[in-house]
Amino acid sequence: MSTRTAVLDLADVRLHYELRGQGPLLVLIGAPMDADAFAPFADELATDRTVLTTDPRGAKRSILHDRSQGSSPEQRADDLAALIEQVDQGPATVFGSSGGAVTALALLQSHGELASVVIAHEPPLLELLPDRVDQRRLTDELRSAALSGDRVGAWRIFFAQANIAMPEEALVQWFGGEVDPQHHDDEQFWFRHELPATVRWEPDLETLRARAGDLVLGIGEQSVGQLCDRTTTALGERLGIEPTRFPGAHTGFVDHPAEFAARLREVLAR
Repeated sequence: MSTRTAVLDLADVRLHYELRGQGPLLVLIGAPMDADAFAPFADELATDRTVLTTDPRGAKRSILHDRSQGSSPEQRADDLAALIEQVDQGPATVFGSSGGAVTALALLQSHGELASVVIAHEPPLLELLPDRVDQRRLTDELRSAALSGDRVGAWRIFFAQANIAMPEEALVQWFGGEVDPQHHDDEQFWFRHELPATVRWEPDLETLRARAGDLVLGIGEQSVGQLCDRTTTALGERLGIEPTRFPGAHTGFVDHPAEFAARLREVLAR
């Protein structure tokens, strides 16, 4: 599948984005995941759609002019709205995963006319949980570890908080080695700015209830008991939406792109 790359210059950021295929507009977004992580999934879906992927502000090729400005869900929703308007094929179907799911929810709240359907896959909305105070403490602990240079320690807390099993040997292998400068800077930006702004975001439940017919909440079939299973279920309870199961776990669209794309098509065909 051929990919067309472009940039969009806004006041505070240069956004990198990619387009595949032809047809109705489908947007795939993550945070902190960039466009590359969505590539196989996007290829599966671009046979009959225009698929837009992007690097979120401050990540990889989407360059913030001032990296101290941060990355809130509202800022990322504004970025996404500008991209949809730039492509000029809206309103779009928007699939967001993890922090990207929070971006998609923020888009539905602030630029709802640009989204026909939103699929929010495992949004980590920790403020919806009864143990939110403990979750804030854990988030603060992992940020402190990361920003002090203890990368392995930060990710150890992250996976424990997420209730995702991660053997110590694998943890050290993945996060204990050298990191290229850009990856290091992007990861530090995420820990410092994007992560806390995302997990502490509180949705406007009244606005989302009004669009409940256009909103799908997704949870991985293998995510049972994990943190984002809990947060997505909590959001569904508040909105009166029964979550929809998708293949795999938190990154099912990366691990099983063909199966995940087939499931997404089923959901959108309802």
